[in-house]
Amino acid sequence: MNTNPRQLLLLEEVRARQSATVEELAETLGVTLQTVRRDVQRLSEHGLLTRFHGGVRMPGSTVENIAHTQREALNSEGKARIAKAVAQRVPNNCSLILNIGTTTEAIAKALLKHQGLRVITNNLNVAAILCSNSDFEVIVAGGVVRSRDRGIVGEAAVDFIRQFRVDIAIIGISGIEDDGSLRDFDYREVKVAQTIVEHAREVWLAADHSKFNRPAMVRLATLDQIDRLFTDEPPPAPFPALLESADVELVLAAP
Repeated sequence: MNTNPRQLLLLEEVRARQSATVEELAETLGVTLQTVRRDVQRLSEHGLLTRFHGGVRMPGSTVENIAHTQREALNSEGKARIAKAVAQRVPNNCSLILNIGTTTEAIAKALLKHQGLRVITNNLNVAAILCSNSDFEVIVAGGVVRSRDRGIVGEAAVDFIRQFRVDIAIIGISGIEDDGSLRDFDYREVKVAQTIVEHAREVWLAADHSKFNRPAMVRLATLDQIDRLFTDEPPPAPFPALLESADVELVLAAP
């Protein structure tokens, strides 16, 4: 599904409220009830919303992410802008780690015209994208492969990552909470990501605007462990103050 800006606003409104009625959404978005019903129908058919009598809610919870194919479609334009902004700042002939996520997969595509990159990843989708450039060296972590998104997790992946220290770690995240914590859903994935953060000279976080104030169960890191944050829209309060306090460089991907 290719979501339009109105549908993205609808999703953000439901996420902020946890649930909402059709009438509330129509009033907030300034559109008709019929328009909201059409959008809700389409979004629910693709698993991005769950309908109940009189309203809608988010399909997941703090313990389960939405499906990989749905995440690929969600704000794909914003992720592409973020990917371009990241790629513009990655120098040729450097070493990288890219972790699991649809945003890091978009970044991998944006890096394909670079030269001399050495990339370590626990994401088979990232590896498949980058290996099409014969000038890259792509190193894949060992471990358990999750069938739902082809991410590699587990203690074997953690042990593998510990062997390296790279110039830049580029990580995605499921949620950034208003206490400055970065969170995800799978404890095994988080353990690998924590090791990635520890074994990089710089850590760049790539997160579209939907990740702000999105809850998830497992704490991965805090903002003061990040050097740069790439996102597609200005973060809402209190995140600008948190970023300044943590000395994180904010990079807004231009439309």
